[in-house]
Amino acid sequence: MEINDANLKQFTHSLLALGLSPKEVQVYLALLDLGTGNVTHITRRAGISRTNGYNILDSLVSKGLVSISGKEPKQEYTAESPEHIVSYLKSQQDHIAQQLQSAQSFIPQLKAFHNVKSRPKVRFYEGEKGLKEVYEDTLTSHEDLRSLALVDAAEGTLKQYFPKYYQRRAAKKIGIRAIFPDSPGARHLKTKDKVERRTSLILPRNEFDLKPEINVYDDKVMIASWTEQLGIIIQSQEVANALKLLFELAWKEAQREDVFQK
Repeated sequence: MEINDANLKQFTHSLLALGLSPKEVQVYLALLDLGTGNVTHITRRAGISRTNGYNILDSLVSKGLVSISGKEPKQEYTAESPEHIVSYLKSQQDHIAQQLQSAQSFIPQLKAFHNVKSRPKVRFYEGEKGLKEVYEDTLTSHEDLRSLALVDAAEGTLKQYFPKYYQRRAAKKIGIRAIFPDSPGARHLKTKDKVERRTSLILPRNEFDLKPEINVYDDKVMIASWTEQLGIIIQSQEVANALKLLFELAWKEAQREDVFQK
C-alpha cells in the first residue's frame, strides 16, 4: 500500500502514541517505504541529517523494529514486520511490570525514610494580606479553636475583615474558646459570644496583656503579630498538642480570674 498524506498522518499519530519519538517515526516510516536501505538513502527519505540517522536507527534496532546487516560502508538497515511493534510493547510491558514489582518492595522503606508527615512545617505571612491568610486557614479547622488574643489590636488593623470572619467561622460551625485581656473591644465581643459560637474569658489587663494572638487547632499553631505585621503557621502535631495542653491549664486559671466572675 502506498503511503499517502492521509495515511502518513494517521501512522505518525499512532506511532507517537506508542512512545516513539517524532524522528524515530520519520525514520521508521521511511524505512518501511524503502524496505531496505543504507543510512544515506534512509535519512534522505526521512528528511533528517545523516548524523542523526545513525543514532535513530540504532534506537530502532534496540527496539527490535529494524535489523542491521553488513559492515560500513555497505551497512544496510531493514524494517522488520510491523508485528514487531507488538513484541516491542510486550517487552516494555514486562519491563514495567518488573519495575512496578521492584518499586512496591522498597516503597515502604522509602516512605519511612521520607517521613514527611512528622516533619513540622513553618509558613510566614507578611502584611495585612498575610494576616488575613493565617485567619483564613483557621476556617479549615476540624475542631474548636483555642485562642489567646488582643481584640483591639486585631480589629484595629483589619477593621472591615473581622465582623465577616466571625460570621463565616460560626456558619462553618467552628467554635472558639478565647482568653482576652480586658478592653472595650473584648467586652463588646463577649456580648456576641452565643451568636458567634464563642466562649470568652476576660482577664484584668494588668495581669494579662498578650500582644501577639495565638490560635491552636488541629495540628497547627497560628501566631498573628499585629506590631510586626507578621503571621506564622506552625504545622506540627507535637507542637500543637503541647500548646493545647498549656491552653487548658491557662483556661482553668482564667476561669477563676475572669473579670465577669468577680
